[in-house]
Amino acid sequence: MTEYGRGPGSEPWHPEDPLYGDQGWDSRQAAHGQSQYGNEQQPCPQDPYAQQPQQQPYPYPQQEQYGTPQDPYGQQPQQEQYDAGWDPGQQAAMPYGGQPQDPYGQQPAGYGEQQDYYGTPEAYPPPQPPGRREAVPEQQAREWNPDVPQEETHPFFTGTDEPVGRDARDDEEPEDDSRASRRGGRGGSERRGKGKRKSRNGCACLVVSVVLVGGLGGVAYLGYSYYTEQFGAAPDYAGEGSGQVEVEIPKGALGNEIANILKKKGVVKSIDAFVSAQNSNPRGKTIQAGVYLLKEEMSADSAVKLMLDPRSQNALVIPEGTRNVTVYAMIDKRLGLAKGSTAEVAETNAESLGLPEWAEDNPEVKDPLEGFLYPAAYPVSKGSKPEDALRRMVSRANEEYQKAEVEEKATELGLKNPWELITVASLVQVEGKYKHDFDKVARVVYNRLEPGNTETVGRLEFDSTVNYIKGQSTLDLGPVDELRKIADPYNTYKIQGLPAGPISNPGADALHSSMNPTPGPWYYFVSVTEDKTVFAVTNDEHERNRQKYEDEKAKQ
Repeated sequence: MTEYGRGPGSEPWHPEDPLYGDQGWDSRQAAHGQSQYGNEQQPCPQDPYAQQPQQQPYPYPQQEQYGTPQDPYGQQPQQEQYDAGWDPGQQAAMPYGGQPQDPYGQQPAGYGEQQDYYGTPEAYPPPQPPGRREAVPEQQAREWNPDVPQEETHPFFTGTDEPVGRDARDDEEPEDDSRASRRGGRGGSERRGKGKRKSRNGCACLVVSVVLVGGLGGVAYLGYSYYTEQFGAAPDYAGEGSGQVEVEIPKGALGNEIANILKKKGVVKSIDAFVSAQNSNPRGKTIQAGVYLLKEEMSADSAVKLMLDPRSQNALVIPEGTRNVTVYAMIDKRLGLAKGSTAEVAETNAESLGLPEWAEDNPEVKDPLEGFLYPAAYPVSKGSKPEDALRRMVSRANEEYQKAEVEEKATELGLKNPWELITVASLVQVEGKYKHDFDKVARVVYNRLEPGNTETVGRLEFDSTVNYIKGQSTLDLGPVDELRKIADPYNTYKIQGLPAGPISNPGADALHSSMNPTPGPWYYFVSVTEDKTVFAVTNDEHERNRQKYEDEKAKQ
């Protein structure tokens, strides 16, 4: 390749040079092997750039680099639109001649003595690696992109005055020159969209600010709550309160649960205050389940003290040995129901109240719930239903009987089923005047049940069974011959063996004695004084003991 078409630099003519691709008359002659200087055949018969189909812009060098006052491109008024940045591509050299060729074909080419503007080292500095590149002046850093409309520079279009329709927010944040140069001098369409971008950016900033403020607020609230819990006093009422509130505490309730119930009832102001007061009281952990009569808006300390006072407890207490008819009346009174309401519910819904499977379904049984309303204190609050109280009592009986293993013990004692064991316990509970006599009374029951005994011939002959039939409680029942005339499956003066069912609700002591009777030969017993019961083996001995009883009664 000849020196034509190549500049003094080490790189070939770069396609971005404006002179590149100028296919004028001279170029066509070069393409046919003719030089623009004559008919001399060029060493290279073909234009080395003829295969390039597109013309690329090339940055014009600045005028001050050539050292001549004449501007060979004076007819181009908008030099600033071309990028004069460093280009590692091929550089172009002017052909030898007097004047440079007009890259746009507007000036005729010719010979002359004028300096080659592309032949100086200043015009084409050697390419530098990226790491050693010098900073390009801001004016030369603008890259020309033919696909993007160029920004107008005429005052008519840009305007030194305020343009019509211009977004006032453009003046609020003027863009620096570096951002303008990176956009490549894009025109008004970008300026028109600038306000929208600012608006969107402003909204985004607002959202982020709100989130940050909310997060800080949440952290502050959590910190305050933690500080209050750790160091601040819990909210509490002052004084002993006023009015009256009935509160039911369920079985197994802990301090937090008790406090929550009291707070809902309006007794204490906060859970933490009650728990703190309960922990501070040496007896605070002994609060039991039950119904309490408390006051409204009490201090936590006052509430704990009152709950520890037995007078505050308003539970329904079923004494040991109480018959069902008495329990029904107590429930009616507590709930403010008409007399007989609970008894009717018990008779109608007995099978759905939770009786065990071994409970006999015997038509001769007067009350299938007898013996299963376990003696204890029950929380029966106003507004509740009778079946709720009955179901709670039966459930407690099942727990106690299962704990005592009544099924296994009944088999060991030779009884038919646990039902008979509960019946024995109910007899011991009523016949035994004192608990220390329960073991001997139980032995008397089992001795009389022996079919071979000659003293009672298998009859129990207990006054308590006759009283149960008549719904009374007395010691003067009349002559024995008259008692044996009463035809009833509960009349032990007439029938042999146990009555049809329990005659009371036995407690834990009577149940224990019935399962563990004291060994002995006794068939009779009688209470001669308020605190003394005597036992006999024979009927003659028993009659003597009865006479002592009559003598003591006569002295009163």
